Amino acid sequence: MEINSADFVIGVASPAQLPTSTQPEVAFVGRSNVGKSSLINLVLGRRRLARTSGSPGKTREFNFYLVNEAFHLVDLPGLGYARVSRADRTRWARHIRSYLQSRQTLCLVFHLIDSRHSLMEADDELLDLYRNGEVPVVVVLTKADKLSGNERKKAQQRVKTDLLARGLELPLVLASSLRKEGRDEILDWIGVSIAGAP
Repeated sequence: MEINSADFVIGVASPAQLPTSTQPEVAFVGRSNVGKSSLINLVLGRRRLARTSGSPGKTREFNFYLVNEAFHLVDLPGLGYARVSRADRTRWARHIRSYLQSRQTLCLVFHLIDSRHSLMEADDELLDLYRNGEVPVVVVLTKADKLSGNERKKAQQRVKTDLLARGLELPLVLASSLRKEGRDEILDWIGVSIAGAP
């Protein structure tokens, strides 16, 4: 898939405010500070379209980007630690679960995990949703540039084993926004999902 255009459309704070468009949606979800916004910029070929920050919790809304006038890429708020109140974190988690479980236009989910770490509690909360869901899920291991060649293989095997232990067998993509790695694989997954969307 080739990206010809990508524009920010809207940021909303809750599922009740989600746009009513019938175009297919591809969601990026993961823990706070996992590198979602940087990866989205890489995938869309834009340097500063999605706002990035070194501090967790920068994305505080469901941010919609219209891509190729054909589908929406959705950047979800980060789960887990962030410099916000516990009430806000709980609210975001509830909204994200609602979106992933009931959004009719959602056709693909990229679940981002920092390649240097094992699965955490926030990841498990989402993985439970995928077990019986109909929407395809691809796990993206971010920040791969932080690992050596041997560490990269170990990280992939560790996450694969962790997923299998939870009864899940999901495709893995190793990605690095710094080295521009993983973009082609992610775009391939998007292309296939968009083509198969109703």
